[in-house]
Amino acid sequence: MPEAKKPEAEPEGIAAKTDKVAAAPAGEETVQGGQSELTGLFVERPESTTVIKGKNVTFVAKVDSSDLLRKPNMKWLKGKWLDLGSKAGKHVQFKEAYDRNSKVYTYEMSIIKVVEGDAGGYRCEVTSKDKCDSCTFEVTVEAVQEEQPANILDSFKRSGDAGEDAGDLDFSALLKKREKKARDEPKEEVDVWEILKDAKPCDYEKIAFDYGITDLRGLLKRLKKMKKVEPKKSDAFLKKLEQCYSVDKGKRTQMHVELHDPNVQVKWLKNGVEIKPSAKYVFECVGNKRTLTINKCNLSDDAAYECVVGEEKSFTEVFVKEPPVTITKLLDDVHVVVGEKVEFECEVSEEGANVKWMKDGVELTKDGKYRIKKDGKKHTLVINEATIEDIGMYYVYTNGGESKGELEVEAKELEVLQSIADLSVKACEQAMFKCEVSDEKVVGKWFKDGVEVKPGNRIKMSHIGRIHKLTIDDVKPQDEGNYTFVPEGYALSLSAKLNFIEIKIEYVPRQDPPKIHLDTSSTGSKNTIVVVAGNKLRLDVEITGEPAPTVCWMKGDTVISEAEGRVRVETRTTLSSFVIEGAERPDEGQYSIIVTNPAGEDRAELTVKIVDVPNPPENVRCMGVGEDTATITWDPPKFDGGAPIKGYLMERKKQGSSRWTKLNFEVFESTTYEAKKMIEGVFYEMRVFAVNGIGISQPSGNSKPFMPIAPTSEPTRLTVEDVTDSTCALKWRPPERVGAGGVDGYIIEWCKEGEDNWVGANKEPVDKNTYRVKGLPTGEKLLFRVVAMNIAGRSPPCIMKQSVIIREIMEYPKIRLPRQLRTKFIRKVGEKINLVIPFQGKPRPVVNWLKDGEPLENKSVGIRTSDFDTILFIRSAERDHSGTYTLSVQIDNMQDKADIHIQIVDKPGPPINVMVTDVWGFNAALEWKPPKDTGNTDITGYTIQKADKKTQGWFTVYEHNRRPSCTASDLVMGNEYSFRVFSENICGLSDEVAFSKNTAIIGKTDLEYNKPAFKEKDMSSSPKFTAPLVDRVVVAGYSTAISCAVRAYPKAKIVWMKNKMIIGEDPKFLMQNNQGVLTLNIRKPGQFDGGKYSCKAINDLGEDEVECRLEVRVLKEKKEEKGIINTTVIDEN
Repeated sequence: MPEAKKPEAEPEGIAAKTDKVAAAPAGEETVQGGQSELTGLFVERPESTTVIKGKNVTFVAKVDSSDLLRKPNMKWLKGKWLDLGSKAGKHVQFKEAYDRNSKVYTYEMSIIKVVEGDAGGYRCEVTSKDKCDSCTFEVTVEAVQEEQPANILDSFKRSGDAGEDAGDLDFSALLKKREKKARDEPKEEVDVWEILKDAKPCDYEKIAFDYGITDLRGLLKRLKKMKKVEPKKSDAFLKKLEQCYSVDKGKRTQMHVELHDPNVQVKWLKNGVEIKPSAKYVFECVGNKRTLTINKCNLSDDAAYECVVGEEKSFTEVFVKEPPVTITKLLDDVHVVVGEKVEFECEVSEEGANVKWMKDGVELTKDGKYRIKKDGKKHTLVINEATIEDIGMYYVYTNGGESKGELEVEAKELEVLQSIADLSVKACEQAMFKCEVSDEKVVGKWFKDGVEVKPGNRIKMSHIGRIHKLTIDDVKPQDEGNYTFVPEGYALSLSAKLNFIEIKIEYVPRQDPPKIHLDTSSTGSKNTIVVVAGNKLRLDVEITGEPAPTVCWMKGDTVISEAEGRVRVETRTTLSSFVIEGAERPDEGQYSIIVTNPAGEDRAELTVKIVDVPNPPENVRCMGVGEDTATITWDPPKFDGGAPIKGYLMERKKQGSSRWTKLNFEVFESTTYEAKKMIEGVFYEMRVFAVNGIGISQPSGNSKPFMPIAPTSEPTRLTVEDVTDSTCALKWRPPERVGAGGVDGYIIEWCKEGEDNWVGANKEPVDKNTYRVKGLPTGEKLLFRVVAMNIAGRSPPCIMKQSVIIREIMEYPKIRLPRQLRTKFIRKVGEKINLVIPFQGKPRPVVNWLKDGEPLENKSVGIRTSDFDTILFIRSAERDHSGTYTLSVQIDNMQDKADIHIQIVDKPGPPINVMVTDVWGFNAALEWKPPKDTGNTDITGYTIQKADKKTQGWFTVYEHNRRPSCTASDLVMGNEYSFRVFSENICGLSDEVAFSKNTAIIGKTDLEYNKPAFKEKDMSSSPKFTAPLVDRVVVAGYSTAISCAVRAYPKAKIVWMKNKMIIGEDPKFLMQNNQGVLTLNIRKPGQFDGGKYSCKAINDLGEDEVECRLEVRVLKEKKEEKGIINTTVIDEN
């Protein structure tokens, strides 16, 4: 067999072929993914392997779905197009599992008892929406090795003709045997290519599969270079598709064919499935040329395509090349301090591409320390808190490039705010070393002469905020030495020396008057100390005098003697300290210190002033609103905290929300503020903070909710409807812009022409868009305007452009009679009558009603009259209400009249004197007279009914008979008939009926009926199916039935067949025939019950047959060993 072209070199990151196969239980060989660089969606890819014939092998692929929106779709393919999913069964099995913690899908394909036909190239392809990835691997099948004989020397022979021990060992027998086997293979080389030359493109896959050629793309290229054989002429195609097309991912490609017949229809197929036209697939037809355009090609478009015309096909293949992902923005070096956040950022050429981050050859994954973010083309590696160990070079890789960036991390410097100082201390005194550093979290150790100091009864160590203290009480000579404070984690130390002073006292009696050495120059005002509320005040006052003076501290007249507590006095030999822990406002006041000894007395006065943040502002309120603004004012705080108020800070929030928004970041000095950029129609609340030199006060109380509202625009289309001597009726339209505040009403104002003194016509706003202004001066020219009102105030006015003269306008009276009243107005008895008749005239005319020329005095007829119309209404009409009604409207000697004719109708009475005037043959003549009561309207006809004496049942002879006579025909001989007649008008039939005074008797005659001879109809017919069998798809295990209907005489014999084989007395099938409806019941069909079913009906006159296809789908449940995922597979046969 010829050696097929080797596949092109796989890109970096794809698992290389290897012969290593992981051991699997029960004789299986499991192929795991390699350790080489992975790209795309695969986390682990199947490897190429060599399998011994008859063994089992399993391939494993893992897909990371953490970045996918839906479950990926996995396909296992052999060669280029053969989908192994359709071959699932005992030989090829598939499994699928999902790990919810890692969000990784695991797919397995097992080949049971491998045969030689399983050798070749395989491909697994995973797709998810617009993402796609694939990888290839190969399977090589080796024959089972034959057992060697017990004595391996039997396989060899010695050279020469002497005995078996003479000569040398000769291995040529084995070598010749293997050489012969190797020489046998090339004999098929010519045959394979000859077969490929003469084969159709659709058969390439099968030939490649049979001869183990896995690189189909290389095969096609080689065939193309070979000498082309003269193609067979096609009856349908003038020019067929090219052998293959190549296109870059995201680009467009076109395929063309030319046809003999420009009117013939073509079909385009992709992998055997018909393509429907869409935005992606565009079909073009120009003359005899047909074009398929594929827009924005992706990896799923890499497939086989066919153009079908009738029975002929043209094949081609499309190869989609995926461009490598390159890095468009390289990594930058980063320099940070320990504890800071680090971000390495790069950009790639394609959105959604996968990149790999590495440091020192180790891939970085998402964990507590590293975070990897994707945002379109931007990829970011985040290190939350940098440490010294993170220093190094970081790399980012794609399948088309790489970039690197260096991270430098510096140790955080510790700043010493106050170092420790040397101390000289006498015996029994206290020594205190104190230092202050910049970081409150720093801890450290104290050392004396290089030895760590341990706390004890005399030695105490404290750490409060940034201050570290070492206190030694009752200093002794052995405490003398060098003391050092070393902060942990920093190359820093603070040192100081403790000197022990040994004092020799010689008693020399001496007396000096006491003296207070008080220095308050750093506090500003003389002897005034300012303390921020909550802070600590410690005032050390040096005192001299011999003998040691007595110290007394006083606040006003009260002596401060406490040695402990929040306010206390600490006294030493030459030092007196006044201490206030957490200063409060009551601590403010005048303090004095008095020192005395036998030699004299000294006194000093000082003032302690406590300053604090101010109280919150008060009475926050809204003074006015606009469309998106509000004016807020407030009162200053009652207490300014002892320091001048610098300004205010404002915040606002929506009512019901808990989120406050700052309105200013610089202090605002005034107590009135205009808030802007607010939403009209939304309720807001405001609060204010006061700011002084100490800090910011607590927030004020919330203001009452207020809503930014703007007045509406001006009303529109102000017009005059009516004018009298003292009134004017106005009409207008609502404003075009209303806003969230709506319209509460309108204010109407007027003024004389040429003046500007507007007078309000109404005190309260009116809701309607019309208003009559009263009390106007007669004969004046007036202007009018209308203003819309809402919660925000008055809108701009709508002013009438022309003035109006207040004077009554004379108008002749005129009745505007509706069209339906210009003819006779007809109503039935009991109906309601409501006539609205408008009229016009100024001044208001006098309205008068007459009936038949007489005044209308009937109490059942109501009249209502307004300024513009009059209404005549009758609740229940009677026949007495019929007549001519005259309406007249009059102004002085001017008058207009209109007549209205009302007719009230009812059902008529019965006809009179119904008689049978003549009887002949089967006919009877009737006559009658019209009814006395016609119902106040014309008779429109009569209804005549008959009844024979035997049944007494009435049947209609005529309806709507206009004449008072008729002839009843088709009467039955020997019967006696009576008749009745109804009158009819527009209200319907009369309630009463008139019966005939005599009857009509139809006599018998001497007639003889000759019965014709009976001729039996021939019902014979050949079988014919009136209802065919219908194709069905059923699920295995569920009983089903197929039915049809047949018509035949004599009765036909029914034969049921499956795949042209007669179904016998099989208990699985039940055949029924019910009045020609034929049913075949199939009890719990299995996988092998699918096929083509037919039903044949046969009798002496002929036969007929119908058939259908029954497809059985098998429902299988696959359960993983760990019980994590249950999958359902439908196998279609």
